[in-house]
Amino acid sequence: MMSKRIMGVNLNDDYLILELEDGRVLSVPIAWYPRLVHGTEAERQNFQISGAGFGIHWPELDEDIGVAGLLPGKKSSESPESFQRWLARRSTTACSST
Repeated sequence: MMSKRIMGVNLNDDYLILELEDGRVLSVPIAWYPRLVHGTEAERQNFQISGAGFGIHWPELDEDIGVAGLLPGKKSSESPESFQRWLARRSTTACSST
């Protein structure tokens, strides 16, 4: 079985692009992950390859995405309620830091 470990990550305003150890390049719309969409450029660029290379973690956005879900084309499974709570906390934090 070919490895699916992440070797490189690139993001732009539209896509999350992963370079995998087996040579594949996987590109998915960041629109699939609302926390990435609502993150600043600096927050989106602050990520860590995690899970021994099988996932990506964004500490400031509290987002984790795994290769196992991306390969079959799974979008974020976060509920709308959970996302709204995250947005509300984010707004409160932004207001209190200004």
